[in-house]
Amino acid sequence: MASNARHSTARDPAAPDARASALDARELRWLLAARGLRAFGDGYVSLLLPIYLLSLGYAPLDVGMLATATLLGSGMFTLVVGLQAHHFRGRTLLIAAAALMTATGVSFASITDFWPLLIIAIVGTLNPSSGDVSVFLPLEHSMLAQAATERMRTAWFARYSLVGALLAAAGALCAGMPQWLALQGVPMHAAYQAMFVLYALIGVACAACYRRLPVRPADSSVTRSAPLRESRRVVVTLAALFSVDAFAGGLIVQSMLALWLFQRFALSPATAGVIFFWTGVLSAFSYLVAVRIASRIGLVYTMVFTHLPSSVLLILVPFAPNLAACIGLLLMRSALSQMDVPTRSAFVMSVVPPHERAAAASVTSVPRSLAAASSPLLAGYLLGLSTFGWPLIAAGALKIVYDLLLLARFGGGSIHRNVRPPPPIQ
Repeated sequence: MASNARHSTARDPAAPDARASALDARELRWLLAARGLRAFGDGYVSLLLPIYLLSLGYAPLDVGMLATATLLGSGMFTLVVGLQAHHFRGRTLLIAAAALMTATGVSFASITDFWPLLIIAIVGTLNPSSGDVSVFLPLEHSMLAQAATERMRTAWFARYSLVGALLAAAGALCAGMPQWLALQGVPMHAAYQAMFVLYALIGVACAACYRRLPVRPADSSVTRSAPLRESRRVVVTLAALFSVDAFAGGLIVQSMLALWLFQRFALSPATAGVIFFWTGVLSAFSYLVAVRIASRIGLVYTMVFTHLPSSVLLILVPFAPNLAACIGLLLMRSALSQMDVPTRSAFVMSVVPPHERAAAASVTSVPRSLAAASSPLLAGYLLGLSTFGWPLIAAGALKIVYDLLLLARFGGGSIHRNVRPPPPIQ
């Protein structure tokens, strides 16, 4: 009896921890489910947006202007969230963002005039990129960082990125749906509208996922963060460096890269969807490889030494003599270019104190969004002048500059160069 009592007493303190761990695991799974749904919608919308706008009679510069508007709006909303999030529950903000996603889809399905579309692009959630540049990102990152244990944080960030990349790739395959619907007798314009209606329904599904998240008090650490003090210098430096990379990435957001492929090789949306499916799949599995590499050589070296060769490959893409060579270079680049995504997120969360993580996520996200917002307009202008691919060359060169600056500041003799994710619990 005494022995049983001792065993019972030993188990009792662990019971709340076990329940808390189960709650956190459920929270992480619902966050991943919502991320996957959003990525699926972004995957096909980013490819259909330029061809849809061209079908309405708009020029490449107009496409670039709308892409810039979407990124600019995301940056502004991210800034507002960073400043005001402590007044609200993270769950409430995510549900509101999902409602905005639904409104965006309905608006694009029913409006064709340019200036209303431009306003909707600014205030809505449309994403011209294969990656996540929306207001959802800092909110989900903060909640993920809180729910995951320190040992599993990098692994969960990798899973978050993996789910997003795989579902974005699946969404890219659906870019050919309007053509299939047209073959069934549906007018092409109505087929495009149907895809935006689907985007609106995805927003409803995301809201349902967010409603399953636990209700945390508004003043919890995930939403009420301390201002940057201890880590201000390193976070501001990282934000500046990430902005260089983001500006370069804005030149080749998926919508603009698809526009270049449409112009250069006269591809159909269905063919482009297949190409972006495979680039997305390669990017997705590279996230898992990145975790293993980071555990051996550190987060900084993983970011730099995978990103550099991918930037060189990007510069070579416009010089490809034919479509097959172009696809080969894009596939090789995709296998390397996104390894810095989970490692970058984990690095930021590793070099700041826990109570400053939400602030750091916002400070590093907002400049990236604003920097990326200005470059699609430039890409649209360049593509309007020539189909050679100058935006790709400019993006690759800027990304190389970013890699070298990151290595100089946080590699070499920096105390941060050997930061590694803690090994996950087996």
